[in-house]
Amino acid sequence: MPLSASSQVEEDTAACIELTKQPGWVMAVMSQMTTGTLKDCKPGAYIMVDGEPCKVLNYAKSKPGKHGAAKVRIEVIGLFDEKKRQVMQPAAAQVDIPILDKKKAQVISVEGKIANLMDLEDYSTFDANIPAEFEGKLESGMEVEYWKFNQQVAIKLVRGLSGA
Repeated sequence: MPLSASSQVEEDTAACIELTKQPGWVMAVMSQMTTGTLKDCKPGAYIMVDGEPCKVLNYAKSKPGKHGAAKVRIEVIGLFDEKKRQVMQPAAAQVDIPILDKKKAQVISVEGKIANLMDLEDYSTFDANIPAEFEGKLESGMEVEYWKFNQQVAIKLVRGLSGA
């Protein structure tokens, strides 16, 4: 006997709730983003472009014309892939804003362009790519600040280096 639409929805909701109770599923189900409009983005803000969290570098807004709404042209750079991108859309367009985890870690070891880090709050260990600006400068025992979004990790600041 086929299920009615309402009982199928209830069944799917119950299955989803059961999945969220299992370890590791909480982060996958919880959204790590919020929404905003492009007209509210300013240089230094973070937005999602092509599925990648990016930092806004430049922002230009055109006036509304005779036949349309104001347009916004934004130049961004990816936080994890460091690629430059451009976005041109109506100023009222919705945009996803990533919620970034900014944490501290200690460098356990360095092998080539990969650093093994230990989070200073929960003591978990993980690997992260070493940005070009820190290559050859990271050593075991140093403290770093890293940013995490979903499963992506980027080292952003090294404590103990001159200028940091």
